[in-house]
Amino acid sequence: MAWQGIEGHDAIAERFAAAHARGRIAGSYLFVGPPGVGKGTFALALAKSLACERPGPGLVACGGCASCVQAEAGSHPDIDVVRKPEDRSTIPLELLIGDDEHRMRDGLCWRILLRPALATRKVAVIMDADHFSDEAANCLLKTLEEPPDGAAIMLVGTALERQLPTIRSRCQVIRFAPLTTEVVRRILERETAASGTAVEAAALDRSADACGGSLARGRLLLDPESTSFRGRLFDLLATRPLRSVDLARETLAFVEAAGKEAPPRRARLRATLEAALEVFREAGRHTAGGQGTTERPDGAAAIDAWSGDPDRVAAAAACTLDALDAVDRNANLGVLVDAWTAVLEEPRLARNG
Repeated sequence: MAWQGIEGHDAIAERFAAAHARGRIAGSYLFVGPPGVGKGTFALALAKSLACERPGPGLVACGGCASCVQAEAGSHPDIDVVRKPEDRSTIPLELLIGDDEHRMRDGLCWRILLRPALATRKVAVIMDADHFSDEAANCLLKTLEEPPDGAAIMLVGTALERQLPTIRSRCQVIRFAPLTTEVVRRILERETAASGTAVEAAALDRSADACGGSLARGRLLLDPESTSFRGRLFDLLATRPLRSVDLARETLAFVEAAGKEAPPRRARLRATLEAALEVFREAGRHTAGGQGTTERPDGAAAIDAWSGDPDRVAAAAACTLDALDAVDRNANLGVLVDAWTAVLEEPRLARNG
């Protein structure tokens, strides 16, 4: 049975349960791992368990006490959750220490100093820890270094390299691995059955195999439009010479078809860039004399087209990683796609190589 219904991270749950039983819950944690593997979900469940009035064996929240009810509703006075606003590229300073009129009299760093109102400890979860501004990160350092007695602060990010060294040094790092293909497929099958959506077993297999251990990406790959465009993307990347105008036009059409809301648009572009990055990484392995790590028949022609020139494939991978970072920082998607596809053009790569 998965810990509180969160599959794939039972070993981490056991570590926290053992630490809790010994009274050794640390003051500051940094959760890192690939996007879409459940780090944020785990952090929120752990916060609920740490605030629970009568947690069961394995640090499982009871679900019935007043603390659990309020945690589930998102209104617990002792659990503070901070997220990057959708319209901002970084976590604003005011979410940590209050706005200009309430400086150090509001925000997470002030609220965590207050005495618990319901639970026995204060708990804070900071999502999107990859997106601290330097100013916000620096103002958090003292709180991370000397959290109040019993308080627990959890930062949720994707990679150590995206955190300031001063933040990394003040936190106990917890690494989350990608979910296994079997776990992703099982969850996708369960979710589609619960929603009443008919999905063929072969489609579930393809999504689980291609998602790289990310449940969020697996869900997106189940979308017929996403599956269709993924194949078209590989075709475009396999074309020589690369038709960057066509690649930009079709990528933007796919992104804009997600609707007017920014999050689904960004999710589609992120999935597109990640699929392209798979091609470049596999091509790099082939170029270096390896056999690659995965079999992806739908991308074989694109991998072959990019193999053979280490400078070209390295430049393509680098500019795609830069584009992925820009997506997370709320860059204009149209400008971003145009810039990405322009750098992928053969003459541009040749000059930059």
